[in-house]
Amino acid sequence: MEANSMGILSNFITLDPANILFLLFVGFVGGLVSGFIGSGGAFVLTPGMMSIGVPGTIAVASNMCHKFPKSMVGAYKRWKYGQVDIKLGLVMAISAILGVQVGIQIQEVILKTWGNAGSNLYVSTMFIIVLTIVGAYVFKDALNMAKSKNAKEETTALAKRIQSINIPPMIYFGKVGAKISFWVTFPIGFCTGLLAATIAVGGFIGVPGMIYVLGATSTVGTATELVIAFVMGLVGSVKWAMSGMIDIRLTLIILAGSLIGVQIGAAATTFVKPYLIKFVMGFIMLLVAGSRILAVPQYLNELNIVPMEKQVLTALDQTSFIIMSLTLLAGALIIVFSMIRGKREIKRANAIAEVRVND
Repeated sequence: MEANSMGILSNFITLDPANILFLLFVGFVGGLVSGFIGSGGAFVLTPGMMSIGVPGTIAVASNMCHKFPKSMVGAYKRWKYGQVDIKLGLVMAISAILGVQVGIQIQEVILKTWGNAGSNLYVSTMFIIVLTIVGAYVFKDALNMAKSKNAKEETTALAKRIQSINIPPMIYFGKVGAKISFWVTFPIGFCTGLLAATIAVGGFIGVPGMIYVLGATSTVGTATELVIAFVMGLVGSVKWAMSGMIDIRLTLIILAGSLIGVQIGAAATTFVKPYLIKFVMGFIMLLVAGSRILAVPQYLNELNIVPMEKQVLTALDQTSFIIMSLTLLAGALIIVFSMIRGKREIKRANAIAEVRVND
C-alpha cells in the first residue's frame, strides 16, 4: 500500500488467472443484468470485485469508469426498440451530475479518515440498506403483478398525484405520456447520482423513481436509466481518475465481459413480460444484500470495533463469496431461459396467426 500524489491510499490487487476469469464472468452477468433491468449492473460488479479483495473505493471508481461505454451501448440498443425517453434521461442526468460530485467528496473524506476498512464498511452498509429496502419492494410488486390475470402495468397512485403537481418549468415526456415538473425529477436525479458515487448503483433509486414516482413503465424506466448511467459514468470517471482511484485493469476486464452481456440482456426485454424484469431485479438485490451482510464482520474486525476469530471471519468470507457467485449464476440463467421461452411463445403465436390468415 502506498500514497498517491493526492495523499490518498491506493491498493490495487494482484491479478492471477483465476481472478481474471472470475472478473470476466462477473462482467458478463453485470452486463446481462444491466441490459435487462437498466440499473447499470453495478450492484453485481462492485460486490463481485470486493469479494476478491478489491478495496471498496477502488471497486466503485473502476466500476463507474466501465459504466459509461457499456451504458451507451445498452441505451442505443434499447433506443432502437423504442423504449428510451431521451428527454427524461437527459433532464435527470443534469441533477444526477451534482449528486455524483457530492458522493465522491463523501467517499474521499471517509477514505482519508478511516482508510480502506472504513470505506469498505461504508460501501457495504449502504449496499445492505438500499438493496434490502428497494429489493423487497420491487420483489413484492413483481409477485403481485404475476398473480394478476393480465399482468399489465398500471400507473401508481403516487405517480398520478405527482403528475398533477404544476410547478414551472413543466416538461412533457413522450414515453411517460405526461407533463411533469422539473422540481419533481430533480431530487430523484440528485439521489441517483449520489448513490452512484457511493456504491456505483444509482439505478436502484433512478429506476424505481421513474416507475413508481414519475409513472414510467418498467420497460421505459429501465431503458431510460441507461442514458442517465452513461452521463453519470462519464462525468464521475473524470473525477475519480483525477483522484487516482481507478484500476484500469479491472475496468477493461469487466468491460470486456459486460459488453457482450448487455446486448443479450437488452434483447431479452423484448421477449419477456414486464413483471419478470422486476422479479429478476428484486431477486438479485435481496441475495446480494445477504452476501454483503456476511462481509461486514471482516471490516468491523479490521477497525477494531468487533474483534473476531480468524477462522470465523474466513468462513463468513467464503460463504459470502459462494452466495454472490450462485446469485450471479441464477440471475443469468433466469434471464437467458426467459428470453428463449419468450421467443418460442412469440414464434408459436405468429405461426398460429399465419395459419388463420391462410384459412
